Amino acid sequence: MENEKKLKLNTKRTIYIGLAFFTILMLWQVYNTYCPLFLTDFFVREFGGTATDHSYLVGIIMALDNILALIMLPLFGKWSDKTNTKLGKRMPFIITGVCLAVVLFPLIPILFIYNKMVWMIVVMALILLAMNVYRSPAVALMPDITPKPLRSKANAIINFIGYLGAIFAGALAIFFPAKQDAETGLLSYDANLIWIPFVATAILMIVALIILILKIRENKLAKELAQDMELGERLSETTEQIADDKPLNKRDKSNLIILLLSIFLWFFAFNAIETFGSLFGTSYLGLGTGWWGTAVIIMTVCSLIAFIPGGYIADKLGRRNTVILGLALMIISLLVACFVTISWLLYILIAVAGIGWAWVNVNSYPMVVEVASKKNIGKLTGWYYAASMLAQSLTPICVGFFFKALGFQWLFPYATIFAGVALIVFLFYKQPKKQETTEKVETQSSEKTK
Repeated sequence: MENEKKLKLNTKRTIYIGLAFFTILMLWQVYNTYCPLFLTDFFVREFGGTATDHSYLVGIIMALDNILALIMLPLFGKWSDKTNTKLGKRMPFIITGVCLAVVLFPLIPILFIYNKMVWMIVVMALILLAMNVYRSPAVALMPDITPKPLRSKANAIINFIGYLGAIFAGALAIFFPAKQDAETGLLSYDANLIWIPFVATAILMIVALIILILKIRENKLAKELAQDMELGERLSETTEQIADDKPLNKRDKSNLIILLLSIFLWFFAFNAIETFGSLFGTSYLGLGTGWWGTAVIIMTVCSLIAFIPGGYIADKLGRRNTVILGLALMIISLLVACFVTISWLLYILIAVAGIGWAWVNVNSYPMVVEVASKKNIGKLTGWYYAASMLAQSLTPICVGFFFKALGFQWLFPYATIFAGVALIVFLFYKQPKKQETTEKVETQSSEKTK
């Protein structure tokens, strides 16, 4: 195993790559915190009723945005695989997407304040388009220059950096709250301040992009790391070594399908909480967005603490077992939350769920690209996000109808059920063993010849 020891993760470079994910999570956390509240306020003022009466409409609109991603994420992932520029394969997409999002994002609160509902929804859709231009290429940048055995650790660092963006977004929700009245469904907010979270997000996105451009030179790194990437292929956890122009064998293909279905199911569970957590806090618990902002920070901090250990645990237990452990933590905490309305106790349960969610996410994406060759990393990254975005497209609609029929208290039971189904499906995934290195095989052959 001497050759395996030569593979060492470049932590500083991985942190720079994580800045792209930082911009993604920061924007979506602000988006998911405020946009459902803005839409609910619009509908109540326009059509009357309460927040619960319009929850399904809010869910449909949030889901319609995500549906575009089902086509765009695989498309731009595959497109970036075939791109060859002086900036590299992924960077042109990252630059384009971030710049478009930065221009559009601050328009959301402005249009809300001036009661331009239709235009606000249009801008929300355009922001999704901009984000989808660079999401798959940005995430594919890590496996492009990280050998396969190191990708769980690298993904842990990238998620750590990304979730710092989510923490920042959660803090913005605390300092610039919007409280929705449970009976009327109307928001109370300061029109002079509500735009600040959106502008602050846009500014940090530009700063992160500049650092990424200056520090990551794709083409240069691809040449420098060619030998490490080749060794990583020989150490991959697949049934057989992956080749550029060779189709997957039956076992690896089966594992990929099971994994993508599992990803769909656990995102179906967790995104329900992410999308409707602010409405659950305001309309069911009777608290402001500050409660959900605090919950997001707690969940994110616990995820941050768990990310790095999640990569190391995978080295000891294997990625499959680490994902199972993470799902078990999620299911237990969400199940208990079904029977709790005390805010501080919910914080603890959300924290435990955040730890489980971290261990699932750290290892699931590396498991997908484990069966990728260097020519289709972006394509499989697109598949990974297509599975997650399909869930995020459908689950807001389903939760909306659940809320209308049964009330906001069904948020955690809903999430628990689908997390449990995800675990059952994932148990059919078969953990392959690491491939032997060419050097080891050659040594064994040489000894036999003698």
